[in-house]
Amino acid sequence: MSGPSLVILAAGRARRYGGLKQLAPIGVHGEGIIDLLASDAYAAGFDDIVIVINRDTGDAIKAHVVANWPKDHKVSFAYQDQLRGTVDAVLSAVPALDTSKPFGVSNADDLYGRDAFMKLGSHLINSTNNCLVGFELDQALVGTLPVSRGTCHVVNGHLTEITERRNVQATLDGFVANDGLEPSVLRSSTLVSMNLWGFRPEILPYMEKCVAEHDFEAESEIQLPVFVGSILHRTPFRFDVLPTHSRCIGVTHADDLPLAQILVREEVARGERPEFAFKN
Repeated sequence: MSGPSLVILAAGRARRYGGLKQLAPIGVHGEGIIDLLASDAYAAGFDDIVIVINRDTGDAIKAHVVANWPKDHKVSFAYQDQLRGTVDAVLSAVPALDTSKPFGVSNADDLYGRDAFMKLGSHLINSTNNCLVGFELDQALVGTLPVSRGTCHVVNGHLTEITERRNVQATLDGFVANDGLEPSVLRSSTLVSMNLWGFRPEILPYMEKCVAEHDFEAESEIQLPVFVGSILHRTPFRFDVLPTHSRCIGVTHADDLPLAQILVREEVARGERPEFAFKN
């Protein structure tokens, strides 16, 4: 089997960031987050990439990719015309996907690290299960402003539940979630979802059914963790959780960018990623 595909979700508006977050200059030489994502995916054996964009900012992302990415890798673009969440975004990519093989899904504004992508790519090639890459909480926060994180409940290596925790931030008392749920203090080793998934193509009809039955007037979006949580105990699909020690470098707020740039430079200095996203 040839290498898997990767769907990069780049249709978000990035309102909290206040700009085109997908192209935020996080790399040593000003490369955008999406550039380093693609570099990691290609290194992990992904054959082709489908980028889901919107009609407003998509042309800028498309022009950047065409100008900067290697010409010897297949890259396709798909438009998500109604921004109805990440399940709908994945379905928007289907016309450009080879649905005879498994595929990964990632955000366009999180840098997951090479170890995470290596584990994802290997799993998609060697396993018949779906999967989620799990990040340790203390490796999944950048900066001090609050964010949301989906905590993973895992039994014998399989995902049994995802609980969305909101207003999570690092404090002097530890990692605290100010959302009214218990426990309010989370362990640093808690595995969380950063939306790095691996799917078998057989799951696509279930996504279609989920979107068709969803009441978008009551709730404007449906996200992948909600979808996965809804099918975990009602379908034959299993989700393996792939723990990684990679640091997930996300840029949620504009204030996160300087620290994210430092973290990427530290990865380069440790030999965890090349200095340039793509070979000259």
